[in-house]
Formats: sequence, C-alpha cells, structure tokens
Amino acid sequence: MKPIFVQLQCAPGKTYEVADAIYKKEIVSEMYSTSGDYDLLIKVYVEEGEDIGKFINDNIATVPGISRSLTTLTFNAF
Repeated sequence: MKPIFVQLQCAPGKTYEVADAIYKKEIVSEMYSTSGDYDLLIKVYVEEGEDIGKFINDNIATVPGISRSLTTLTFNAF
C-alpha cells in the first residue's frame, strides 16, 4: 500500500460526512476557504500498481458533498 494525498472542497457542513464515506483514509487537515466551502486534505492508501485516477473516480469523486474537483499529490519516500 502506498499513500496519496487528495485535496478536495466540501460543501459547508459536509466535511466529515465526505471524510467518513472515503475508505482507507486519514484526515490531514481541514481549512475554511474564502468561497464558503471547506478544503479537506486527506491521505488515502492505494495498492502498489493500482491506477490512481481510477481509484479516485471509483472511491472519492462520487462521494456526495464534494463541491469541486480534486487535486492529487503523490510523494516518494526519501
């Protein structure tokens, strides 16, 4: 398993509902944005070799309460 970091915007009041709906995740930070939404940075774990885009489309992008597109960050271990 390797971690990826996903940033997304949640509708007001939906941050923890969104986070609870995502499997194999850790909340890294939550931040209120000037647009009135809440930015949520989560760390999720994917299998080595698993297509990250497909994982996000299947497990994150369809969660109700997400109001904007996702940004995915991957980090290599030093």
